[in-house]
Amino acid sequence: MKILVTGGAGFIGSHLLDLLNEENNVEVVAFDNLSSGRESHVPMGIKLIVGDVRDRELLDKVFAEEGFTAVIHLAAQTMVPYSIEYPDEDCDINLLGILNILECCRKYGVKNITFSSSAAVYGDNTNIPLKEDEKLLPTSFYGVTKMTSEHYLRLYHDLYGLNTTVLRFANVYGERQGAGGEGGVVSIFCKLLAAGKGITVFGNGEQTRDFVYAGDIAAALARTVNLTGYNTINVSTRKETSVNQLLLAFEKAVGRKFEVTYAPAREGDIFRSVLDNTNCIEKLDYCPQMELIEGVERTYQDYLKACEEVKG
Repeated sequence: MKILVTGGAGFIGSHLLDLLNEENNVEVVAFDNLSSGRESHVPMGIKLIVGDVRDRELLDKVFAEEGFTAVIHLAAQTMVPYSIEYPDEDCDINLLGILNILECCRKYGVKNITFSSSAAVYGDNTNIPLKEDEKLLPTSFYGVTKMTSEHYLRLYHDLYGLNTTVLRFANVYGERQGAGGEGGVVSIFCKLLAAGKGITVFGNGEQTRDFVYAGDIAAALARTVNLTGYNTINVSTRKETSVNQLLLAFEKAVGRKFEVTYAPAREGDIFRSVLDNTNCIEKLDYCPQMELIEGVERTYQDYLKACEEVKG
């Protein structure tokens, strides 16, 4: 099996490459424009093609030469605030990108595609834990492009028989994460604490998120490449973790107390968020394994290491 991973040098993509690189019967090609990913994130032995998913001419060339069996599409603009400020660019990257990939899959006979969607498609829905059949009402342009991409994927399945799996990620965190993406609060806390600063929490700290480790996301992604039909699957822990609980995990990771300031809640912030993961367990035979305390410690230590490398 030959798999294309777009966004392969990025945060989640690099975790996936690490996992796939251990498989004996899998050949992997990474495709990334290195806007946020790094070449050093790509393991030895995996081919990296530097390019943008909006470059249809390049994609045509790559698909024609490589003959992929499956595509895992992770390349995207992932920052919600950025999508609000620059909705045109968010649309250009996320929608033109998926359309180019889908057209190449159709044209060159790719059998399977997996798409990285998001809990952002649900919007501010209090009917938790959220199941995949909930009404989609995103509250950001980022969420809109993810929702729209899902519709394109569904039609490519219906019209052309492309086996399609949509994975809706909860709040992802882990090593090599930038500060802007989903679950970015973990990276923001890492940055502040590594600099010896305190943390500001907007609200009373009892707001919840479903934090899922990037390695668990990678494991779920790797299990999708042989699924048939059209599938929509939440990837989550199904555990509500409050920001205050997250702070306790950071206390253990850092090994000291730190100053926490509580500020008024920000307008538009979702108070509770957790996804149902029944489909993940039943369809992928997988449930996220990483405990938050260990995952936060790994993420923090990795951030410290990266800071030392920059200094050195």
